[in-house]
Amino acid sequence: MTEIFDDWPERYDRWFQTPIGRLVKSVEEGLILRMLSPQSGDRILDAGCGTGVFTKGIIVAGAQLTGLELSRSMLRGALVHCGERHFKAVNGDMTHLPFRTDSFDKSVSVTAIEFIEDAKAAVDELFRITQPGGTIFVATLNALSPWAHRRKAAGKKGHPLFRHTIFRSPDEISALSKVECRIETAIHFAKNDDPETARRIESRGSGKGLKTGAFVAACWVKPT
Repeated sequence: MTEIFDDWPERYDRWFQTPIGRLVKSVEEGLILRMLSPQSGDRILDAGCGTGVFTKGIIVAGAQLTGLELSRSMLRGALVHCGERHFKAVNGDMTHLPFRTDSFDKSVSVTAIEFIEDAKAAVDELFRITQPGGTIFVATLNALSPWAHRRKAAGKKGHPLFRHTIFRSPDEISALSKVECRIETAIHFAKNDDPETARRIESRGSGKGLKTGAFVAACWVKPT
C-alpha cells in the first residue's frame, strides 16, 4: 500500500485543481470544518493526512496540527501545503498511533480508513489519543454512492488504487464504535456533471439527509 501512495501525490493534487475537483474539495472541506469545529489553539491529529489537502483548512482555523501518514511521499507533500509553523509531520500507521493516550483535543481522518481492513482498530486508536469530551471525525467513501459503484468496477479491472479500496456504508461507519455518532453525507452530484449543475444538485441534496452522498462523515464525542 505504501508503494501505491508513493506514486500518487501529484495525481491526487492535480485532480483537486480541476473544476469539479475544486467543487468537491469546497463541499467536503465545508462539512469537515462544520462538524469538527476546530478552534484556535486546538491540538488536532490528522490521521492519514495525505498531501494535506484538507489539513490546511484546519490550520487556517488556528489549530495546531499533527499530520500522520504512512507514505513518506504524501507526507512531504503535506509539508509543502501546510508549512512547518503549525504542522508537525509524523510517519506512522493509523492502527498503531505513536502517541500517548489523551494527547489531542480532537482527531480527524479523511478518506484514509477505506484502505484499512481493520477500520475499528483505527477508530479505537483515534478515541484513545483524543481527550475525554473531544471530537473524533472520520470521513470515507460511501459504499451506497454511485461514485463507489464506479470505483468498485474500476478496481475489478485492476485500477492500482481502487482494487485495494474498502467501501463502507453510513451504518457500517457508525458501527465502528459503540459511542453514538452523528452521520452526514455530501457530494450528491456525479463526477461528470458540469460545476454549475453540480452546485445546484448539491444544494438540493444537502438538506435532505440522504445516505447516498459519495462522502460519508461520522462525528463522535469521546465520553468523559
